[in-house]
Amino acid sequence: MTTNHLLIVDDDAGLTEMLAEYLATEGITVRAARTGTQGLRDAQRNDYDLIILDVMLPGLSGFEVLSRLRESGSRTPVLMLTARGDDVDRIVGLEMGADDYLPKPFNPRELTARIKAVLRRSSADPADEPSDVEIGPLRAQYQRREAWLGDKPLNLTNAEFIILYRLMRSAGKVVSRETLTRAALGRQLLPDDRSLDTHVSNLRKKLSDATDTELRIRSIRGSGYVLAPPEN
Repeated sequence: MTTNHLLIVDDDAGLTEMLAEYLATEGITVRAARTGTQGLRDAQRNDYDLIILDVMLPGLSGFEVLSRLRESGSRTPVLMLTARGDDVDRIVGLEMGADDYLPKPFNPRELTARIKAVLRRSSADPADEPSDVEIGPLRAQYQRREAWLGDKPLNLTNAEFIILYRLMRSAGKVVSRETLTRAALGRQLLPDDRSLDTHVSNLRKKLSDATDTELRIRSIRGSGYVLAPPEN
């Protein structure tokens, strides 16, 4: 059995102890940090398969921890814990590079399901998936989870990469929001869920910042998204 390593940064000792006990039976080891400063230091010194990060923390906030991790080049999947009903925290977290979020208070089973979904998609390497895709100046290598626009590497989170990869494989065709959500987030599309749209917005900005390209991710109302390849 493969052991996955998870870091949870939360000052709720009861929550972290409950998760550690429950996830141990699933082959997942949990290390806890009680402050943002401690969590950042631990995340930078050790390799984790997933980081669960509360927004409200002593010391550095969850946003500050996430920002510093992404600025340092870390692509470890991050699941943010946000206050229920606080849409601003959710959007800000996603825009800063979080992969997904879960509002507090939550059902522990829902959190466990999210953890397993992230671990599955971040480690998946289906045999029928080609390892390389190239559309015009855009290239992606699935096994390494890396993409380039021309000769410039794109600094993508795992969720952003999977969305881009799926769109590249179906370039010129619409990919439904449900399909992209399940592929990138490992869960179904929820009502009023803006996670996918925020990830796509981040992708658009990174593609635009990389170079002046004719590649565009277009939104098809009521359907999904399509990567429009450059015209020859």
